[in-house]
Amino acid sequence: MFQIRNAHRYQHFAVFLKLTPSVLQPAITINDVYRFFGQLKNLSNAAMNLTTVMYRDPLNIAIVKNVITVVLSIAIIYVNGTLLHTFKKHEVFNTNPRYILYIHLVINDILLLIMFTLLQVLSYAIFTLHVPFCIILLVIAIISSLNTPMTLAVMAVECYVAICFPLQHSQICTVKNVTVVITVIWVLSSLTILPDLFTILATESRDFFHSRVFCLWKTTFRPPELEKKRDISNIVFLVIVWLILVYTYFRILFAAQAAAANARKARNTVLLHGFQLLLCMLNYVYDLLLNGLTSLFPKGVLTIRYTVSILIHVLPRIISPVVYGIRDKMFRKYLKKYLFHTKNANAFVHR
Repeated sequence: MFQIRNAHRYQHFAVFLKLTPSVLQPAITINDVYRFFGQLKNLSNAAMNLTTVMYRDPLNIAIVKNVITVVLSIAIIYVNGTLLHTFKKHEVFNTNPRYILYIHLVINDILLLIMFTLLQVLSYAIFTLHVPFCIILLVIAIISSLNTPMTLAVMAVECYVAICFPLQHSQICTVKNVTVVITVIWVLSSLTILPDLFTILATESRDFFHSRVFCLWKTTFRPPELEKKRDISNIVFLVIVWLILVYTYFRILFAAQAAAANARKARNTVLLHGFQLLLCMLNYVYDLLLNGLTSLFPKGVLTIRYTVSILIHVLPRIISPVVYGIRDKMFRKYLKKYLFHTKNANAFVHR
C-alpha cells in the first residue's frame, strides 16, 4: 500500500533518473542521485549555450563586419602571398638565412589570418561548430601564434650575429642551421598545445566531442588547470623573447655608435621586431581588455569584441610586409614587379 500510495510522488524524479514506473522504488540509490545531478548539469550547460546564442548581430551589421574582415584579410594575404612568391622565384632570397626566417614569419601570418577569418565567418554563418573541427582550427591558430614571437627572437639574434660577429656570420647562420631552428620552433609550439589536447581527450566525455560549441579556447579546452598552464607558458615565452630582444638591441646599439649604416639599419630592424612583439602580446591580454571595455560599455559588447579582435588579430599582420617588403631594397625591387604585375622591375628602382 505504501508503494502504491507514494509512487506518484516519484514520477517527476523518474524523468531525470530515466526510471520507468514499473521499476520505481521509494528507496533511491546513490547512483541514481549522481545521475540526477548529471542530468541537471547537462541542462545547465544547455541553458548557458542558449543564452550565448542570444548575443548575435542583426543580419546587416553581421554582413558589414564580415565584409570588412574578409577584405582586410585578403589584402594582407595577397601582399604576403606576393612576398612568398617572390621568395620562391629567386635564389637570392631562398638561399639567404635572413630571408628564410622572414618568410617563415610571413607564412605564420597567413595561417593566422586564414584561421581568424574562417572562425569569424563561420561563427556568424552557423554560429556553432563541431568540437573536433573547432579543435583543429584552434590548434593551428595557437601554434602559429606561438611561432611568431620565437621567430622574431631568432631574427633578432641573426641581426646581432651579422653586426657583432661579421666574420662568423656565414658559418653560424647557414640555411641548414636556420632550417633546424625553424623545426625546433614548430616542435616547441606543438609541445605547448599538445598536452592541452591530450588532457581534454582524457577528461571529456564522448558526447562532448559529438556536440557543437561556439568555437573559443575557453569553450573547447574547458578544464580550469589548462588556463593556468596557458598563462604560465605564455609568460615564460614572452619573458625569454623580450630578454633576447633587449640584449640584442643594446649590443647592436653599441656597435651602431661607429656610425655604420648596416648597424643602424639592424638596430631599427630589432626595434620593429620589438614593436611587432608588443602587438603580439595584445593577444595575451585579449580577455582582460575585452572584459574591461564591456564592463564600461555593456551595451556595445558585440562591437567591442569585433573591434578588439581586428586590432589584435588582423592589423599586426601588416607589420611583416613593412619590415622587409618595403624597407629592404632587394625585396622591394622584385615585390613591386609581382605586386603590380610590372614587367620591368628596375624601372621602379631607378625612379
